[in-house]
Formats: sequence, structure tokens, C-alpha cells
Amino acid sequence: MRSHAVLAVPAVCAAAAALLLTAPQSRAAAPAQPARCAERALTVRAKAVPAEPSVVRVNVTNRGGRACVVDRVPTITFGDLDGAALPVPEGGAGTYALGRGATAYAAVRAIADPADPQARRAQGIAVSPSASQWGRSFTAAQLGTGDEVLVWEPVTTWWQPTARAADRVLGLS
Repeated sequence: MRSHAVLAVPAVCAAAAALLLTAPQSRAAAPAQPARCAERALTVRAKAVPAEPSVVRVNVTNRGGRACVVDRVPTITFGDLDGAALPVPEGGAGTYALGRGATAYAAVRAIADPADPQARRAQGIAVSPSASQWGRSFTAAQLGTGDEVLVWEPVTTWWQPTARAADRVLGLS
């Protein structure tokens, strides 16, 4: 009896493998992710919050004819200073989908305490929806922060569906 079991197991395994190899493949495919947004299809805006001049609200609008993606976190740099604002929360790798005509919002805190003696000064900021794009530069006057932007340990939110949601991430609302 034992010899039959030893011969039957390999036969069953071979039959199962043959069945799996001849079964039709599933036609279901993962949904295609939209392509990266072309820079020319995006409009970028930035303005300081009147009650909180150390906070700048930024947004990006997809003016293209179809949905596309930008980086999950905007790239925010300050004049000729080294570095960029860090994402809040951490771990901002990935993309954010922008539907046709849709706008995404982020908030940037350039400095936690404007009286901080370590504050650096920049003539403006640059905002890019994706690190691989140039984005747009804004002077301090265009932002509404006066002659300069005070900077020390800046942070930026991930793109959010509303300005209010971006504000909440920084604790403004």
C-alpha cells in the first residue's frame, strides 16, 4: 500500500502543475496611474497668510486636458539658501493625483519663531509641484511678507484637497 502512495503524490503534483500552466491568464490589470503633469499644464500660486506671515499657502492647478500626478510634497526652497522645507508628516515620497481642472493645496511654515536670532533671510521662495520641475519663484513682496522671508527649519505639508486641510496639518485651524 505504501508504494502506491509514494507513486500517487508525484502524479497528483504533476497534474496540478499542468492544470495551473494551461489555465487562462487573468485579463484584469492594475489600473494605470496617470502620467506626470507637464509643467506647462500647471499653475502655481503662493501667498502669505495675513494673520501668520511666517506661513505661506501654496497651490497648484492642473490646467491640462487629463488627470496627471505631481510629487506628494511640493519642493519649497528659499532664495539662495541651501536646502528645502521638510515634509510634515515625514515620508513624503510618492505622488499626488490631480484631476483635470483640480487644485491641490499645501502650507509652508518658514520659521516657528520670527524673533529667533538664528533666522536666515531670503528674498523670496521657489515652489515646484515636482522636484524634477523648475516651478515658480515668488519675491517676498509678491508673497506679502515685506522685504524678506525669515527662514529657520522650514516645513511644508503634503498636497491636500483643500487649503483648510493644509492649514490643519500645521495647526492653524
